[in-house]
Amino acid sequence: MAAPLITVLLPARDEAATLDDALTDLRRQTLADLEILVIDDHSADDTLAVARRAAAADERVRLLASPGQGIVAALNAGLAATRGRYLARMDADDRCAPDRLEKQLALLQSDPALTLVSCLIGPPPGETYAGGYATYAKWVNSLVDPEAIHRERFVECPVVHPTLLCPADRLRRLGGWRAGAFPEDYDLLLRLAAAGAKMAKVPEVLYFWRDRPRRASRIDPRYGPEAFHRLKAEYLAAGPLQGSPEVIVWGAGPGSRRAVRPLQALGVRIRAWIDIDPRKIGHVHGGAPVVAPAALSSLPRLPLLVYVGSRGARDLIRPRLAEFGYREGDNAWFCA
Repeated sequence: MAAPLITVLLPARDEAATLDDALTDLRRQTLADLEILVIDDHSADDTLAVARRAAAADERVRLLASPGQGIVAALNAGLAATRGRYLARMDADDRCAPDRLEKQLALLQSDPALTLVSCLIGPPPGETYAGGYATYAKWVNSLVDPEAIHRERFVECPVVHPTLLCPADRLRRLGGWRAGAFPEDYDLLLRLAAAGAKMAKVPEVLYFWRDRPRRASRIDPRYGPEAFHRLKAEYLAAGPLQGSPEVIVWGAGPGSRRAVRPLQALGVRIRAWIDIDPRKIGHVHGGAPVVAPAALSSLPRLPLLVYVGSRGARDLIRPRLAEFGYREGDNAWFCA
């Protein structure tokens, strides 16, 4: 085969029950100039047999054995074997629309400044999202243009990892995926953003992301809240807060203080805590007072981090930030 336009990386471990559907969706793409690289991560079920049947039926399907060291090693092995100019991702338990890759590539090629293109997500047919996944899906689907994605990158991962499409060389120059005690997908997006990548989404649901009880993000500590807090702190300290040893934090409750601890461990000091709860105002945490929002007018103009994640909080806090001359993405960032 000649080198394809797009390589789709599809790592799979014990996904025999869903892999055929994922492969069928990719093989039926309206953009046919692609290869589908199935990276078998030492499956103990019939995953490899499913992949072999697909490869026998469609020469665009290639099989690759991963080093057996988890998702990061599998993805990096796939990146090394990628032949396409562009790299796309898909998970073996998900589905996608037949025109997903065509529409994402069209958006990417429409703007030379774009580095990565994604799309909106929804549950597979017959399934629904509930709880935190429903909240996350609504939020991540609200971030479509590059400005919104960049502005809210410290809230949560602003792009669902298996929806991405970008030039393969850009990921190679970045060094691929990093392994560690943190979510590798969020780390990749934050590294891309730190390197100046501009990201956007096709404003249509083209990817059907399945939520399962055994999903790694539910059970693996690398995807738990503490790991996210540490990763955000690393990129905040090395990025927007570089050269700013003090910050103001909006949110003085136990959850906010816990989220800020990794940042404090990196040497960032809290000048003041902002809160609207009169029961908290007047307290002191770590030598910093808890004050009402009105106190912002008399405090030094320091970077302000908002660690309030309750439903609707961002919509209430945004106008108050503007009232005191703070601008998101410039001197204020939402981090929850």
